[in-house]
Amino acid sequence: MQQDRPGHKDHAETDRLAMGRDFQRIRRFSEQLCEPLIIEDYGLQTVPEASPPKWHLAHVTWFYETFLLRPFLPDYPVFHPRFEYLFNSYYEQTCTGFWPRSERGLLSRPSVSEVYDYRHHVDDAMERLIATCPSDAWPKVQMRLGIGLNHEQQHQELLVTDIKRHFAHNPLRPAYRADLPLAPIANPSPLTWTRFDAELMELGAGPEGFAYDNERPRHRVFLEPFAIADRPITNGEYLDFIADGGYRNSAFWLSDGWATIRREGWTCPLYWEGQPDAAPSDWRIMTLGGLRPLNPAEPVCHLSYYEADAFATWAGKRLPTEAEWERAASDRPIAGNFVDAAWLHPRPAEQADGLKQLFGDVWEWTGSAYLPYPGYRAPAGALGEYNGKFMCNQMVLRGGSCATSRDHARLSYRNFFYPHERWQFKGFRLAETIQ
Repeated sequence: MQQDRPGHKDHAETDRLAMGRDFQRIRRFSEQLCEPLIIEDYGLQTVPEASPPKWHLAHVTWFYETFLLRPFLPDYPVFHPRFEYLFNSYYEQTCTGFWPRSERGLLSRPSVSEVYDYRHHVDDAMERLIATCPSDAWPKVQMRLGIGLNHEQQHQELLVTDIKRHFAHNPLRPAYRADLPLAPIANPSPLTWTRFDAELMELGAGPEGFAYDNERPRHRVFLEPFAIADRPITNGEYLDFIADGGYRNSAFWLSDGWATIRREGWTCPLYWEGQPDAAPSDWRIMTLGGLRPLNPAEPVCHLSYYEADAFATWAGKRLPTEAEWERAASDRPIAGNFVDAAWLHPRPAEQADGLKQLFGDVWEWTGSAYLPYPGYRAPAGALGEYNGKFMCNQMVLRGGSCATSRDHARLSYRNFFYPHERWQFKGFRLAETIQ
């Protein structure tokens, strides 16, 4: 019989206690994000891509029930047999189907109070699983719990962005939180550039620590010399693109992008209100604090990939690849304007030399398609559906946003969205190849 190494049991117990605390903290934060809501807000779904708050609260709970409690807690009583159908998002291998994404807002039942009862039922069982799980099963439970906690943090960001999308649809322009701070109106500082020499770098997450499967395996990538802007493009700079006819000139746009803006009638970023020839002071932007003046110094956000790419073409530059972005950010601390700071909106860049705002504020579009890294294999079973089956027709974003939790962000994190989607806090910075 194999004997435990000295201190091995103590280390395992420390891990278990730490994950228990993380579980309680992250579960509590989801509910804290919903505290400003009134009961009518919980069922809102104004567009198919943005789910109701009630659904998010239930879906993350379903994840723990499905992937942890049912397999590893033998006496666990399922809260409701049909919740597996209602609150599954897209996992084909877990059940016979799932409620359509576009119709999540049509469900008046279960009630909000029932959803909270569901959460507390699962929380009690999860705390029991963490405390009593046999040591031989703990490594697998720990791995799945790590995914579950990061999954809930993803949905916390979606809670913030989806609430904003729903509130912006309302002509009353209600504020999610009227007490959110407002940065002083200012003009952006001039862009500066940081140069990087050609090199063979390693891209992706190493073997230690948590990372999603799509961040591995770590592999080598050769970079040609490039330069990258010190900060993301600002509202003021994007106004120059609009004023120069950026949305009226097909020469700046990818074919799919031009077709999209003509079909959708886009003339500015999502949540902006104003006329193309208006002065900067006449523009307004919908925020989670309500309708506010547009600040030229803030990073532009809520842009599609098409808009970011069109601006870069207009400016004579390009978007960085994800390898270039990761190289530029590799020696920077993971610090910035995250949801923990409670601004819930991008802030102007600090007046400082060097690269800024690589983490937090806005997710940054890259010029890289969302594809598997060399040697990638999706995990077996339903959890293999988490990332791998979406590796088609989407683009990679890096860095996190003002709606991302600080301890959810990391250098190798690969976010991904379809190129036409705008409701997340998405911006961009420019890059160029050095000849």
